[in-house]
Amino acid sequence: MGFGADQVTWVRTSFDEAIQPGAKNFDLNMQQYSITEERDKVVDFSAPYYTAPQAVMTTAPVVEGGAEPTLESLKGLKWGVVASTTALPVVMEQIAPDASPLVYDDNANVTAAMKAGQIDAALFDLPTALFTAAVLMENGVVLGQFDPSAAENPDQFGMLMPEGSELKACVDEALSAMTESGKLGEIEAQWLQEATGVPLIK
Repeated sequence: MGFGADQVTWVRTSFDEAIQPGAKNFDLNMQQYSITEERDKVVDFSAPYYTAPQAVMTTAPVVEGGAEPTLESLKGLKWGVVASTTALPVVMEQIAPDASPLVYDDNANVTAAMKAGQIDAALFDLPTALFTAAVLMENGVVLGQFDPSAAENPDQFGMLMPEGSELKACVDEALSAMTESGKLGEIEAQWLQEATGVPLIK
């Protein structure tokens, strides 16, 4: 976006902390935040910079046990979801599993539950699923992805800013320029090209 390394001060904040009302310790926050109407009431979002498919992450033993990228197969799995993400309504409404999903407070706890064999599957946005399966799990598998174009409200990521931020217009202008120049598409192709082999869930 044109900023030099010496022009940026990095701070840490939790996912939930950043989307709560009140003062922030940052000007701009990128943690793969899905833009939702509820969140937009207390923070500002940039224009969407990525439409993320939801993807099912599981383990090799579950796949070897017969799990397939179909809704019928997914219904029989034991699910874990993060309460504060958009995964919970997708699991409940689209997959409608036979057993109620276990609810966790963050991705790390969902991953730990899968490692411990407490759950069979979890729903993440595709970039998170790919990273978690490849880096954080020893036997992680991205079983399939939902078609984002088929979703009534596709999961779109936006940069998060404090409510009423004067930077919003500038950030939106920068994103628009990156889209028109093709740079945003180049970034997506470079970092998400691994996703091409993940089948669609039917």
